[in-house]
Amino acid sequence: MIEIKNLQKTYSGGVQALRGVDLQVPENITTALVGESGCGKSTLAKLLIGLETPTQGSMTLDGKALMGMPLLERARTLQMIFQDSGSALNPRKKILDIIGEPLKIQNASASQIKSKVFSLMEAVGLRPEMAERFPHMLSGGQKQRIGIARALITDPKYIICDESVSALDVSVQAQVLNLLYDLQKSRGLSLLFISHDLSVVRFISKRLAVMYLGKVVEENLTEKAFQKPLHPYTQMLLMSLPTIHKKQAVVHSGSLELPSPINPPSGCAFHPRCPFAEAICKEKVPELKEQQGGRVACHRSEQLDLSQGLR
Repeated sequence: MIEIKNLQKTYSGGVQALRGVDLQVPENITTALVGESGCGKSTLAKLLIGLETPTQGSMTLDGKALMGMPLLERARTLQMIFQDSGSALNPRKKILDIIGEPLKIQNASASQIKSKVFSLMEAVGLRPEMAERFPHMLSGGQKQRIGIARALITDPKYIICDESVSALDVSVQAQVLNLLYDLQKSRGLSLLFISHDLSVVRFISKRLAVMYLGKVVEENLTEKAFQKPLHPYTQMLLMSLPTIHKKQAVVHSGSLELPSPINPPSGCAFHPRCPFAEAICKEKVPELKEQQGGRVACHRSEQLDLSQGLR
């Protein structure tokens, strides 16, 4: 598995994007990572893939430290599908060259590259003649399929999907989600699916991790988290989902805005918005601890029943 411990990232100006992330991404299943914009989800993805380096903490992949791993070795095991498929593709290159570039970097022959590219294009639902086209000639859904094929071409065990369907139309979203679901099952992939869309997360993921202001506050099986969340912030996210049923109760007691990562609140960072906060919540940072088969960082989680009001 991928195991992350006390991962921190502070940018110039004192922006604490990650403030001690603890997370496990098991093999052969999809783990979703959710949270509001600005909570650090994409920063975590960039650290894992090697686009940025952490300020502190450790990341291991199958027991090997990611920080000391050569980039080519990391690329054979860990790949990423980006949010903006258009910006992630070189507009001056044909689709054949875009998908095959990772193999070219790894010194594969032209015949090997061509054979693998056409095989993957078929696997992701692209016609062979598209190999000679340029990105601007394709739709958003087709571009995202190219991104998926490029991520798969090194036969990685782990793939990070950073908001991979959020920029697509709803109907195309469903097609790409079904494709990712099928590929995960047929190839035994381990996906880290980063999203803010909880309905998408419920469909595609087996496990769920919830981030708030640079820290993981809950980690559990997805269906268990939807039925009975362990953290008040998870409940707040779930109750924000639109429903045709009766109006749901408001579960925040303070500002709706995410606090500043430059000057986060003391103690539990969620306490200014939490209706269940007590004195200890303002003073002491809660540890991410085992509870009911999951993990939660909340001083009061054992006393609360957060299933009320959820569908």
